[in-house]
Amino acid sequence: DIKKVLLLGGSGFVGTYIANRLSQRGIEVTIPTRRRERNKALIIQPGIEMPEADINCEQTLTELMHGHDAVINLVGILAEGGGQSFDAVQVKGAETIAKAAAANGGRMVHVSAIGADENSLSGYFRAKAEGEKAVQAALPSATIMRPSLLFGPEDQFTNRFAALARISPVLPLVGGGVNTVQPAYVADVADAVADAVDGKAKPGATYELGGPEVLTMREVMQIILQITQRDRMLAPLPFGLAKLQSYVLQFAPGPFTLTITATDPSTGANLSKQQLFQIVRDGRLELDAEVPETDLAGLAEGQLAQVRMDGGGVIEARVRAVAPSIDSRTRLGVVHLALPPGSGLRPGMFARAEIVLGDAPALVVPQSAV
Repeated sequence: DIKKVLLLGGSGFVGTYIANRLSQRGIEVTIPTRRRERNKALIIQPGIEMPEADINCEQTLTELMHGHDAVINLVGILAEGGGQSFDAVQVKGAETIAKAAAANGGRMVHVSAIGADENSLSGYFRAKAEGEKAVQAALPSATIMRPSLLFGPEDQFTNRFAALARISPVLPLVGGGVNTVQPAYVADVADAVADAVDGKAKPGATYELGGPEVLTMREVMQIILQITQRDRMLAPLPFGLAKLQSYVLQFAPGPFTLTITATDPSTGANLSKQQLFQIVRDGRLELDAEVPETDLAGLAEGQLAQVRMDGGGVIEARVRAVAPSIDSRTRLGVVHLALPPGSGLRPGMFARAEIVLGDAPALVVPQSAV
């Protein structure tokens, strides 16, 4: 039985969801970090330990492995810079982690990316493929997970373009928007990784995690504009110009830093080729409700919620998941409410949700005593 997991690179977007899923299963999680104070939302979760450590030090990494039944490697970078290279982080770093896991005798799940290919024109995808080979050579039983483009309340893709749509009348369509992606919901990918840790995946196998729909980038942008209720022009941007724009925007402040990794429609495809582990959402519609962090502790999966529509109608929903992270600016967390079929709600509509917490004893005193 898996009782304790070492989650490397676990303080980011995907890692917080995986940590949450493992914790819900009663598995203890250790997430090494260089700055513990930046991860308060994770620290307060039960069963999660966040020691300050530098996992680039082989001795430290070996010491961290002791006492853990499995290790999950999420360490990676999207762009080179600041002394970090694809080869150092995603190839040699992954190899070092796999060798330490092999010496420890535990299970390993290595999270790579759909599109990993040694012959890719993208340095990012070449490094991902080389990292997979290095991991499998060091630990043949390691499970490889290749998630597609991920989306969720805190993702840096949809939110970035939604923010850009607020200030710009035009959104760029790199390569004309013909590149295809198969977006996967981050919580579903977290469940798949947790299942692999639990032994539900075949040792040594590679699983490609894609969502139920294949969309062009133009369609993705149209969905973002629909949900945010923005009317913006979508302007085709040739790949050469996109690279130049990416270079310029790397030095822009705020959330608008762009990194272009695709070089043409064929190599830029982000699809699950073998469909070994396809994630299906069953076409369900969900409502994302923002809740103050002080109220999140009282919420759990399965709780009843009442959703009031603009027209006055009320429908019942259920809490499907509570996002593990909190917005550092608003101190709000996101609660995902599963809506019943035939609710009449559509993507982009607004509704008010009230989550039923149940009855609890309360102390009542005269107003004069307060």
